[in-house]
Formats: sequence, C-alpha cells, structure tokens
Amino acid sequence: MKQNSGVDRRRLLSGITGLAGFAALQGVAMGAAAAEKPAAGAKPSNMGVPANGRAYERKALRSDVITVAAVQSRIRSVDAQSSAPGIRANLAHMVELIDKVQGFGGVKDLLCFHEFPLQGWNPWDRKELERVAITIPGPETEVIAAKARQYNCYIKFGAYVVDKDWPGHILSITSIIGPNGELVARDWKARNIVGVFPGFELVTTTIYNVLDRFVEMYGADAVIPVHRTDIGNLATSSTQLEPELFRAMALKGAEVLLRTASGGFNADDIRMTSLYNKVYSVIVNNAVSPDNPRFLDDPGGGAGGTEILGPRGESLAKASSKFEQDVVARLPLASYRATHQIPDFHLALYQPVFDRFQPRQAPGLFNRYLPTDLKDAKRYLDEKNNWR
Repeated sequence: MKQNSGVDRRRLLSGITGLAGFAALQGVAMGAAAAEKPAAGAKPSNMGVPANGRAYERKALRSDVITVAAVQSRIRSVDAQSSAPGIRANLAHMVELIDKVQGFGGVKDLLCFHEFPLQGWNPWDRKELERVAITIPGPETEVIAAKARQYNCYIKFGAYVVDKDWPGHILSITSIIGPNGELVARDWKARNIVGVFPGFELVTTTIYNVLDRFVEMYGADAVIPVHRTDIGNLATSSTQLEPELFRAMALKGAEVLLRTASGGFNADDIRMTSLYNKVYSVIVNNAVSPDNPRFLDDPGGGAGGTEILGPRGESLAKASSKFEQDVVARLPLASYRATHQIPDFHLALYQPVFDRFQPRQAPGLFNRYLPTDLKDAKRYLDEKNNWR
C-alpha cells in the first residue's frame, strides 16, 4: 500500500445529549491527524483557512456528482487473547459487503464504514488492546486497498491502531484508502468524551491527550486535517457533540464530513453540524449485531440510524431499519461548489469568552501517564479534573 504523503457502551452513547466541549479555536486545538506526517515543528502560514472564504483550496472533481454509500454493518468484537482469527473473519465480512455494495446499483465513489468494523468494541484493558490493535498501513489495509483499486473508489473505516512512534499508546484511527490503493487519511480521534460512563473512562490516546507532543511531531495543521481529493474536500471524525471541531473543519474548506459511530450517536448533532456549516455529512453506525460477545443483538437500542445529509441539514438518504444495509446518495458537488463558501464566522465576538475558558482536563495528560484500564483511566482523569 502506498501512503499519501460487562459494560453496555451502546446504551450509554445512544442517550448522550448536550455534552459538546467548549474550547478556543486558537488555544485548545481539536481534530484528527493526517495520513502524512509533516516535518517536526512545521508552521503552515494559514492553517488551510483561506483569506477569501469563497476561494478555499480544492482539487478538480472526477465527476460533477459523487456517489456515496454509507455501509451500516454489524459490529462483532474479537477475542483479545487471540485476535487474529476474529480480525480475519471481520475483514472477510467487510470485503463481502464492499462487493455487494459495489455490485448492485452502480459503482460508488466512496464507501464509508463505522468506527470498529475490524475489531469491534469491548471494555478491554491496555494490554488486551495492544493484542487487538492493527498497524496502518498493514496486512488488513492491503486487502482493503485491493478492493479500492478494483472498484476505483475510496473506502473509509475506523480501527484500533498501534504505532511505533507512540509506544504504549492505543490510537483510534479513521482511515481513507484511495482508488490507487494509497492511504489518503490516517486521522487520530480528536478527543474522548469524559464524565459520561459510570465508573470508567476510555484509555485510547487522542490528539488532546498528547497535544503538545503531537504538534511538535506533525505540525499544527495536522491537528484538524482536511483531505483535498477528486471526490471533494473530506474530513473524518469519530468525535461526537463537539461543534467547534466541525466549524474548524469547515473553516479549512471541508465539504463532506465523514463521521463514524458505534453504539449510537445524536442525530441532531449531525444534522445541525451540516446546517450550521453548510456541508454534507455522512454518519455511519453499526447494525443490529447477532453473536457479538458480551452484548445483546441491539443493546440499549443504539444500532442503526446511518444517514447522509445535505448542506441545509436535510436528509438525502437514511437507513430504513437497524439491519445491515447500504445508504446511498448522490452529492452534486460541482453545483455545490459554484456557490459554497466557508462559514462567515464572527470570531471577534466570541474570542474574549474563549480566551477565558478553562477546560475540565488540561491537554497532554497522556504524555504524563498511560492508564492501564478503564477504571484506572477514571481514577486518573478524576484526579486531573479542574472542575471539582
């Protein structure tokens, strides 16, 4: 592959509302890392934000209308003691779905999968996650890249990942593989939600957890990447309820927000993000999932809801049930670009408030200590809670 440049999580996530973080756009950075790794200390001149909001950077489109399929597939967690067989089975199912989606109704330009199609989710500790995690690029992405080349399409999916540059850390990565088999995006999760799960917190490392070191390694522009492709300006995220993050993506010229979930999401969050920023959104959640270890088929009712929305917050296509299916929409990006501009954001009104804000947890906490498991993460983050 070429690289260009017993906890019911579902029930909990499906009911979360109104928990968006509030952070200065210039002070506390949020986002996801790009596939390419910029030179250490790189300082882009404009962070990708154009001086003229109608003249944002973009590539020529492969066609005037782009066809997108959001693949609502099952989630099935692997055995953390011996993960390889489960990952192979999940990958085979993913490949089967790619063939099915591309084999009926015409070839799609972009296929979007949910947050954890390869490994699933369980309350694993750090050592178990190290056994479950894959590398990107790696054997699994080579298989997916072959399908991207076969169908001349882009494929987006999430996964737990380990990285030799971050020993001991577990990353939640959203990747996009392009039609030439290249890795277009390898985006870190911006931040984990905190203070929601009873008795535990997540142990995956996000950009916010290691912000200073991340910027030193990859540059400030990599914190909120926008991938300029021939199917539009794409930005990915598995973060929910963080409107400032998606406003920043839109300010950098994002046209299509590719969002993932597992176990539920807030539909209003997705809709209003599209409306407020005048962008397309694709949200992919898991389907009802039989034989998922430690979970009912649809625990807490958090499955389904996969949807593609337009720049007025309108639904273009939505899953008709909670079962496995593809949700397909045609995005008229050429005509969209004829009038689209980045948000007219009146930052001077809000900057004094942003400058006074103090977050619940400071950035960079995982540079100091890596929690061993979910309960240890709860203990550590509670100790560092500035709002106690």
